[in-house]
Order: sequence, then C-alpha cells, then structure tokens
Amino acid sequence: VQLQASGGGVVQAGGSLRLSCAASRRTFYNYHGDWFRQAPGKEREFVASITRSGSATYYADSVKGRFIVSKDNAKNTVYLQMNSLKPEDTAVYYCAADQMAWGTRWGVAPLKPNFWGQGTQVTVSS
Repeated sequence: VQLQASGGGVVQAGGSLRLSCAASRRTFYNYHGDWFRQAPGKEREFVASITRSGSATYYADSVKGRFIVSKDNAKNTVYLQMNSLKPEDTAVYYCAADQMAWGTRWGVAPLKPNFWGQGTQVTVSS
C-alpha cells in the first residue's frame, strides 16, 4: 500500500487545515489509519488514529478536542481535520497504516505502522 499525504500549508494561529492521506489500494480498509508528526529537532510523535472501519478514534492529549481523524474506505482515504491550530503544531505530518492491536495506541509498546506516507508540512504562524 502506498500512501500520499496532502493538504499541508501555512496558517495563522487559531486557523484550520485538513490533511488527506490517499491509499493506492482498496485493501486500505484492512488497516487502521494513523497520523504522526515531527517538529524540527524533535522525535516523531503520534497524533491520532482511527480503526479499520472508522468506528473508533484515539488522539494524543496535545490535540484532543482540536483535531478530528476520519476515514472514507470508499475513497481509500484518511483525513485529519485540524482546528484551533497553535504554533506548537508546526511539524511535518505523516500518515500511516497499521494492523496492530487497537490497544497498542495507549500501551507501552510503540506503534509500528506497516506503511508510511511521505509527509506534508504544516506551519502555524503566531
């Protein structure tokens, strides 16, 4: 499965952006959809995840209540709606797909996606 992320850009603090992640194969419905981000000088961190069917979601505390992840299996696409953006949200955002147990998201073991997209830059100005 190849993943193509898009939708990044420059936005002022308090603004919104929607990222998209399109998969190359219809079998994307077999995977949970994930978003990660990496800010300059920092390690890549988990942002949000959605189940194969789209029935459940999970968010990092730093984005909870501001970001919404959704999945359209008919379009083989996962979205990340980002609202109330802050300068600290500035990062390269990566989409990913995994088949790990759903509980891995809040467990001790790291989430290890099967596939990664190429990343899209999000810059939030103050």
